[in-house]
Amino acid sequence: MVEIGKEVRRTLQMKPAEFWVREDVYYTYACKNCEQETGEANIVKAAKEPALLSGSFASAEAVAYLAAQKFVMHSPLYRLEQEFNRQGLKLSRQTMANWLLNVSEKWLWPVYDVLHEQLCREPVLHADETTLQVLKEPGRSSTSKSYMWLYRTSGCAKQAIVLYEYQPTRKAEHAEAFLKGFSGWLHADGYQGYHRLPGNIRVVGCWAHARRKFDEALSTLPQERRKDSPVAMGECYCSRLFKLEQALAELTPEERYEKRLEQEKPVLDALLSWANEMQAKTAPKSALGKAIHYLLEQWPYLTRYLEDGRLELSNNRAERSMKPFVMGRKNWLFANTPGGAQASSVIYSLIETAKENGLDPYRYLLWLLQNAPQLSETDAAWAEKLLPANAQCHLVSKEGTSQRQHTAKRKQAVCCFLRH
Repeated sequence: MVEIGKEVRRTLQMKPAEFWVREDVYYTYACKNCEQETGEANIVKAAKEPALLSGSFASAEAVAYLAAQKFVMHSPLYRLEQEFNRQGLKLSRQTMANWLLNVSEKWLWPVYDVLHEQLCREPVLHADETTLQVLKEPGRSSTSKSYMWLYRTSGCAKQAIVLYEYQPTRKAEHAEAFLKGFSGWLHADGYQGYHRLPGNIRVVGCWAHARRKFDEALSTLPQERRKDSPVAMGECYCSRLFKLEQALAELTPEERYEKRLEQEKPVLDALLSWANEMQAKTAPKSALGKAIHYLLEQWPYLTRYLEDGRLELSNNRAERSMKPFVMGRKNWLFANTPGGAQASSVIYSLIETAKENGLDPYRYLLWLLQNAPQLSETDAAWAEKLLPANAQCHLVSKEGTSQRQHTAKRKQAVCCFLRH
């Protein structure tokens, strides 16, 4: 028979996670001749690599995997415990929680602190906050509301940084303490606490929140009355601003500043005139009345984005960064202790900062935890060397070349081929 063709079938195969125990054996040697000649034994011990956690069988691979499963894939530790148990691994949720808490405190927190310092040197930031339930908080009931605060860089930053911070309350003093040393623009929603920050922090309002008030008012009207209603007019003004802003996305900050004054300032003037007129003849407690009240109350902050081309129309950047935490909270529901909540804020910070910088969060955490124990013994500035910005170069060189480098090499090879 002679082969006259072939058919290839491709199928995706999968294999559940595997677990194994690694043993590192360190030998000790003694020179018997030295002992016979001098009476003293010449003993040499093999150098030990520093452990991730002293006295623990936790590895960088295991902890990075657990962190990715809980904080990226939103899997509670009790589900991981059940899954591991079905595969023959007896690993309690308490042990996993202790690993995450201890690793966060020992290795991740110093990196978080460096990122915090860099964040406060930026000229433009975004902030947001959401609720969190902590069961065992001293002096408070288990049903009390605690808060996870978020601070992040804006689109003008060279390096994206996203930081979370757990606090038991929503008091403005927490934001003031976290932003100590920061001077610049802060994008935020209409929460009054931000407006009590020091004068060197200029709060920029969020037009997404203003438009949302009109959307909510519009939803209360029957479908047939919406089109030509005053509520629709207010929503139309807000949407017009967003449409104009989309056309300015690719401009430089200087060009955007000029175009905003030329195109968006007239829309804002018309909206303000309309809102003042409508407020006089609208019931304050109606949905439209509340939307107009919010608009006028926040007006000084809402129009502040006109002052600098680096500023943004909304605080959606912070809300998008808060979303991973909110999705995780729907699954694991609460934090057991304040220490666990703070550890979660640190891990979330490094994971989301890694994602914002184009890194795979698991591989970044793995790289950090593999290098931190040994690097910390020889370099006082070890935490700075393990930032996501430095991981990019390291991980690319470890893998080979990045997609951009690969494309450049292909172009170079094509040019070389054409020359010859």
